[in-house]
Amino acid sequence: HYTNLATLSHGTCVKRWTEISEAMMSDIAIFCRQVRERSQENRRAMSLLHGAALMGQAVGVLRQELDSMVRVIYLLSVTDRARRMQLISAAANGEKWKSQMSGQVTDREMVDLAEHLHGWTGSVYRFGCAFIHLSSYHDYKSRDPVKTLSAKEHSDLLGHLRHYHGGPPSNEFTFLDLATFLPAVFEKIASNLEHYIETLARDGQLDP
Repeated sequence: HYTNLATLSHGTCVKRWTEISEAMMSDIAIFCRQVRERSQENRRAMSLLHGAALMGQAVGVLRQELDSMVRVIYLLSVTDRARRMQLISAAANGEKWKSQMSGQVTDREMVDLAEHLHGWTGSVYRFGCAFIHLSSYHDYKSRDPVKTLSAKEHSDLLGHLRHYHGGPPSNEFTFLDLATFLPAVFEKIASNLEHYIETLARDGQLDP
C-alpha cells in the first residue's frame, strides 16, 4: 500500500518516509541474505555430490547458483529504483516477478540479459536445466549429453572451461571430462554472484 506523502503534515511525512525507507532496507537485507544462504548451501551440496560422483545432481546445483546470479544481474539492470525495490520486495516475500507490460518476468529475459555480460551464461543455464527436469541427460552413463549440444553451445562451454579453468585440452570433450571442472565452475559463478550481491546491497548498478 502506498501513501501519498504530499497529503500529510511535515512531521507525519518524515515519520512515514522513515518507515518506508526502513522497510525498503529490510527487504534488501532479506533478499541478499536469502541469496547468500542459498549459495552457501549450494556450495556444501556441490562438494558432497561431486565427491560422491553424483554428477547429474551436481550440475543441477550449478544451475541453481546460476539462477541466483542471473536474477541479481537482472535487478542491477533496473535503473528505476522504485521498480527495483518492487521486485526485491516481491522476492523477499515469496512472490513472482511481474513484468511492467504483462505477465511475468521470464527466465529467458533474465538469462539473455546476463549473457551480454557473460557469453557462456545461456549455454551453461540450458545445460543445467536438462538436469533439473527429467531428460535423456540423466542417462549420461550410457549416452553422453555433450553429444547433443549444438555447435554454439559446445563452443561456449569449451571456451568458458579453457578461459577460466584451463581445460579440457581436447575439443572432443565428454560429459565426464566436463564433470571434473564442476566445482571450479561453481566457484566462479559463486564469486560473480557475491560481487553482484554486494553491488545490489549498496544500491549500485551494472558497470557500463
